[in-house]
Amino acid sequence: MEQIVQELTSLNPLWVYVAVAGIAYIENIFPPFPSDVIVVAAGSLVGIGTIDFSLALVLATAGSTLGFATMYKLGDWFGDKILETGKIKFIPIESVKKVEVWFQKYGYGLIIANRFMAGTRAVVSFFAGLSELAFAKTVILSFFSALAWNAILLYAGKALGQNWREIASYLETYSQIVTAVISIVLIAVVIRWFLRKKTSTEPSSH
Repeated sequence: MEQIVQELTSLNPLWVYVAVAGIAYIENIFPPFPSDVIVVAAGSLVGIGTIDFSLALVLATAGSTLGFATMYKLGDWFGDKILETGKIKFIPIESVKKVEVWFQKYGYGLIIANRFMAGTRAVVSFFAGLSELAFAKTVILSFFSALAWNAILLYAGKALGQNWREIASYLETYSQIVTAVISIVLIAVVIRWFLRKKTSTEPSSH
């Protein structure tokens, strides 16, 4: 991570903008990619006058939104085919149908919160497409979610300057906490599903 940031700070400003947009896009396809830390580091470059805050914000947000739209389309075009082939055996089809219904009811709220939930961005966008939420509304909401989150990261990097690593450390902790909470919720949902299935298959006693 340190090496990536060092490379970023040594780039021509034009390539810094390209890197920020590209990394923001990639992170939506491959969630472990540390785009948030890169945006914070870019904020430190804003602080020393290397790049412009507004342009960095627009490009980071555009990259995030395009990445979200890409995963949405993958979910829309291929989601059913991937899941219905049975290749992902730990995801029962009936559970997927329930998730689709749940997404159709609450999905837009998830999209607004999406940028603030580390580790779930690709999953939320994929299921938004799979659930066939309105594409235009989905993209607009994901844009404003990314805009708010990236503005916070850039401002934090600008305010901290060369001490941007402090916010990077906090981001790592935040990511771990959010991922742990989401994992616990998912495990609880899976356990509940199995218990319900077991109960429904047990013969009733008279």
